[in-house]
This record gives sequence, structure tokens and C-alpha cells, in this order.
Amino acid sequence: MKNYRTIKEYGSHEINIKKSRFICTLKRTDSEDAAQAFIEKMKKEHWKANHNCSAYLIGDTGQIQRASDDGEPSGTAGVPILEVLKKRQIQNVTAVVTRYFGGTKLGAGGLIRAYGQATSEALDHVGLIEKQLQQFIALTVSYPMSGKLQNTLEESVYTIHSTDYAADVTFHCLIPIKKTEAFKSEVIDWTNGTAEFEVGAKAWIEVAVEE
Repeated sequence: MKNYRTIKEYGSHEINIKKSRFICTLKRTDSEDAAQAFIEKMKKEHWKANHNCSAYLIGDTGQIQRASDDGEPSGTAGVPILEVLKKRQIQNVTAVVTRYFGGTKLGAGGLIRAYGQATSEALDHVGLIEKQLQQFIALTVSYPMSGKLQNTLEESVYTIHSTDYAADVTFHCLIPIKKTEAFKSEVIDWTNGTAEFEVGAKAWIEVAVEE
């Protein structure tokens, strides 16, 4: 399992071009069935719209890719939406761009730009995150050592998920998988080898992506 990017949350964003409304709605979808169900939901919600064009990328390498022009000229809607998703390197996302026609034809080039712009702006609006697979590691130290270790951990790249106070102090830390051995080595240095380690479960966490 690899780290991957996806959208931060469900959301939509609207742009207007020559009186046509383009509403891009984004949702996390981890299967083709989920993607298709979402597309059908949006078509029912916007049944009065002229078009509900869509695209989705699913799988750890984007192996499932689909695009639909939903009545727009071939290649002017679904593919531009899909290309934006691919350019942003995101996974497990479905985008539906709903168009309410405003009376002015945009031409093939205008449609490609409009559907791409609607998708790109919607991604900016909802934000992106990286799903990172991390390892829980519990560190147990004496009370005299705990204050210094806590400060050091808080200033580091590692995350303290929770803390237990009993006969000793245990910090439950989340560590990027690739950094677990480096983390152990650093903790040994920080505590002069007095910390006890316990490796726990793995967990997915979400980290904001700054673009």
C-alpha cells in the first residue's frame, strides 16, 4: 500500500462562462460501483441540466479511468475533466461537471477549456490531502525523562497521537512507514537508550497538500 493524494472533502464549485453554468461536484470513490452511483445521483439531482459530464480515477495506479461527455461533442468534456484529475495526481475521485446551457455556443475549444477550468477550480476549492500509511509506535519512559522527550517529539516531524500516564509515561506516536527505523534510532539517542518500544497497528492519516 502506497501513500496517495485525493480530495480533502466532498464539495462543489460553480463557474459561469457566457451565461452557461458549469458546476463541478467532487467525491471520494474507492470503487467503480461507487463512482457510477455518484454519477447517477448527480444526474437525478440535476435532471434539468443540459449535461452531466463526468470522469473518475480509481486504484493505486489510476488503473480504472472513465470519462463521459454526456451529449457534449466527443472529447470536449469528459476527457478534459479526466486530464485535470490526472495532472493533479489524485486517486479515488469522481468529478461530475453539470452544465446549464446559457444560450451561447462555446465551440470545441471553449468547451474543453470550460470543463477543465471548472474541474481545476473545484479541486482548488475543496483542497487536496495526502493519505499516508503510518506506523503506531508506543514509547514508554520514566516521568523524569518524559518532559524532555515530549518537547523533542513535538518539535520533530513525528506525531504524538495520545499519551498515557501510569507508573511511567507512554507516548503513542504515528511514524511514516519509511522512517520507523530512523525514529527508533533517534529515540535511543534522545533517551540514552532508556525508552521501551512497542510496535502497534498501521493507520492511514490525512496530511494537507500545499500547492
